[in-house]
Amino acid sequence: MTQQEFDARLDHLIREALAEDVGDGDHSTLSCIPREARGRAVLRIKQEGRLAGMAVAGRIFSLVEPEAIFRASKADGHHMEPGETAFEVEASVHTILTCERLVLNCMQRMSGIATLTQQYVQRLEGYRTRILDTRKTTPNFRLLEKEAVRIGGAVNHRFGLFDMIMLKDNHIDYAGGIEKAIERAWRYVQEVKPGLKIEVETRSVEDVRRVVAAGRGRVFRVMLDNFAPESIAEAMDLLGSDFETEASGGITLDNIEAYAVTGIDYISSGALIHQARSLDLSLKALIG
Repeated sequence: MTQQEFDARLDHLIREALAEDVGDGDHSTLSCIPREARGRAVLRIKQEGRLAGMAVAGRIFSLVEPEAIFRASKADGHHMEPGETAFEVEASVHTILTCERLVLNCMQRMSGIATLTQQYVQRLEGYRTRILDTRKTTPNFRLLEKEAVRIGGAVNHRFGLFDMIMLKDNHIDYAGGIEKAIERAWRYVQEVKPGLKIEVETRSVEDVRRVVAAGRGRVFRVMLDNFAPESIAEAMDLLGSDFETEASGGITLDNIEAYAVTGIDYISSGALIHQARSLDLSLKALIG
């Protein structure tokens, strides 16, 4: 995804989120704050972790009020400690109060994901293996969840169904087997979407043998799903250097090194996102 595409998606996400939250008006603010009132607020950090969502917060305020002044004292990816300040914003009080919850929701969620991701990445230090995210994301919030994974130091897998072919167990079963699925996918790529990469999920060493026979020169990556580390070593001997390799399923912080030892290229984990806990941040008014 290009930066231009990311920015367009982000602006759409922000506008939709604000429409959901504001509806026909922020009546709490409208009822007691004059429209001309100006103010300042600071983002205070209340938990240790890896900060994420600073660029998003700045964009939220600027999209609502282009004249808003956003002063960052930290950046995405920085370590954060309780008591620190991440940014100060100066804008219409209406802007600050209307944006407050959206900014906090995004930053708290993103920082939680970035912090957990960093823990996985640290377990892989010294190994060639890299960690991938998955499509196990919150609907309509995938853009920022995957951005948080990137900030945490991991690698984004495909963004959606459109940017890669992944032949998973159900595709293979519905297609009538690995060979038929690969053949049809390869033909589709040649005729419809040249350059689209094909990945195949395998459930056994025998599946791996079948992918090697039918997919050399067609399949770029093989997923080893729910393989024990010793089975991964056997599968990688079969795959050689002709395919990228990815392990997935049942991999945790406690056992991830046992998989990395095998020399696997990638480990994918939905837990980076769906097991992350939001971190505590607060936006406080500066008075005087």
